[in-house]
Amino acid sequence: MIDIFTIIKIALKALWVNKMRSALTSLGVIIGVSAVIIMIAVGTGASQRINEQISSMGSNLIMVTPGATTSGGVRSHGASPTLTGGDAEAVKEKCRSIKNAAPILNGVAQIVYGNQNWSTSVTGTTLDMLDIRDWAINYGNMFSENDIKGVTKVCVLGQTVAENLFGDVDPINKSIRIKGIPFKVLGVLTEKGQSARGDDQDDVVIIPYTTAQKKVFGTPFPDMIEIIMVQTKDVKTLELAQIEITSLLRQRHRIGLKQDDDFSVRNLTQMMQAAQQSSATMTFLLGAIASVSLLVGGIGIMNIMLVSVTERTREIGIRMAIGAKKNDIRFQFLVEALIISLMGGIIGVVIGLVGSYLVNILSSLPTKVSLASIILSFGFSGLIGIFFGFYPAYKASLLNPIEALRYE
Repeated sequence: MIDIFTIIKIALKALWVNKMRSALTSLGVIIGVSAVIIMIAVGTGASQRINEQISSMGSNLIMVTPGATTSGGVRSHGASPTLTGGDAEAVKEKCRSIKNAAPILNGVAQIVYGNQNWSTSVTGTTLDMLDIRDWAINYGNMFSENDIKGVTKVCVLGQTVAENLFGDVDPINKSIRIKGIPFKVLGVLTEKGQSARGDDQDDVVIIPYTTAQKKVFGTPFPDMIEIIMVQTKDVKTLELAQIEITSLLRQRHRIGLKQDDDFSVRNLTQMMQAAQQSSATMTFLLGAIASVSLLVGGIGIMNIMLVSVTERTREIGIRMAIGAKKNDIRFQFLVEALIISLMGGIIGVVIGLVGSYLVNILSSLPTKVSLASIILSFGFSGLIGIFFGFYPAYKASLLNPIEALRYE
């Protein structure tokens, strides 16, 4: 009967005799485990950020933008104002798969309140935009349909604009100037955070799109807009919605059968999901690359254990002579390899946790350490010890007791 506690005690004593060698042997495992944890933490953090960005964008989204137009035999992309507010209204009303559609007219303007000023993005749109983007009013109110029809000079502010212009002052019903034009502040939006491109989504002022068209930016053509943001009823209707939108706009723009579209319909949800899949692939690749260090550490363990078998040949012969069986010898060296590997795994986990924290603090890379990555890397380090320690243990168990005793 194998006494496991005695085996472990002997193994620890043998490793302690060669402290420096044992420490250097476990170094490969330490580096491997810590690298796996840090790399997976970086990949998981990136995936989490993409998920947050997908949530902040809204769900089931399609974006319609001006497409290519031909003028004088020259084809240009996105340069001509081919979309109107009427197109957005028609898409919402006539496409059965559409839940909401909002026109968008963007621009950058200097915003002034008292002696404070701030350069920010100004977005002209409708009430539907907040539903499409899953965006809520933090306090105050949104402008109404009557404000859109009446081309009223009212606005709602993003958190960043409100903080920079007003600080601790309540901005509701205060008057700000956009490009020198006075606007009444009706409300402040909830915080959204960064977009997929890294832009601050809260650095924005939202006004009625008609006001943007006629009083702030002006348009070279009546009712011109830049984008139609569309939300479908569910994920299943995204492809149908693209077909419906394309058909409707071709009809409205009087595009012939052999003519190209003068607009572009893009599925944002699929684009973000593709980014999410790329991030997951990156996480796997980072973990796989880091795992190579564990394999190198395992090879180091096997090498040192072979050296140990050679050095302790006489000891093995004595143990066999007094009754130790092959399984006892095999188990003895296997436990030693496992202890080296697990000790390296424990230290590696600690370094990995600290390293992930430092990466998050010292760089812009988000990190998120998961329990699964810790268990995976630590468990893998144990398997490495067993796998690479088996051959030296097996070799030790095959020694001839008489020849082992004669070994000098």
